[in-house]
Amino acid sequence: MKTIGLIGGMSWESSLHYYRLINQGVRAARGGIVSAPLLLHSFDFAEIAAMQAAGEWGALADRLAAAAQGLHAAGAEAILICTNTMHKVAQAVDDASPAALIHIADPLADAVISAGHSSVGLLGTRFTMNEPFYHERLRARGLQTASPPVEERDELNRIIFEELCAGRVNDSSRATYIDSISRMAANGADCVALACTEIMLLVEPEDSMLPSFDTTALHAAAAVDFVLS
Repeated sequence: MKTIGLIGGMSWESSLHYYRLINQGVRAARGGIVSAPLLLHSFDFAEIAAMQAAGEWGALADRLAAAAQGLHAAGAEAILICTNTMHKVAQAVDDASPAALIHIADPLADAVISAGHSSVGLLGTRFTMNEPFYHERLRARGLQTASPPVEERDELNRIIFEELCAGRVNDSSRATYIDSISRMAANGADCVALACTEIMLLVEPEDSMLPSFDTTALHAAAAVDFVLS
């Protein structure tokens, strides 16, 4: 099996699901007590979030690039950035290490297209919703993208950082996300991407009136495919 390097801790609440999902996928394929060869670089998310808020993206790119280099030196043959938002610096990470970067938006696009959808509503942090790096990756695959109205995004972002990243799952916040999905459906989205790796802690498929695509699960499945290739 091939070795995957995980750049995690952003937050560890979702990173632990990567570890679980990848190992479950490998065991399902190989049986017995087989587990995946994984390496983890786990950041202190308090430091990372403060740098995000301050707009220190160059310094963040350097930190994640160094993590990728360290994982490759330790034996990783591919790298996963275990967060949607930090794919804003994905190119710098990819350039820094000979290990292949498995971009989180690519398995999402594959799944959306395979299911026959064309218009994706993006739910995520304010960085993912507001900035072009994620939208452009999907649009390059021929998909239309949209985010909730600007006036809703601050609350959706607050729920991620103040609640989900702290391990708190509140019914009122679930209702906020469900309402946002409903409004995106009314505005023409035919599916929704849970484009923050913590949203899967809050929104289950049965909660959404639109077909939902969990980027954490899809990214982890792509990692399983690589490990077994």
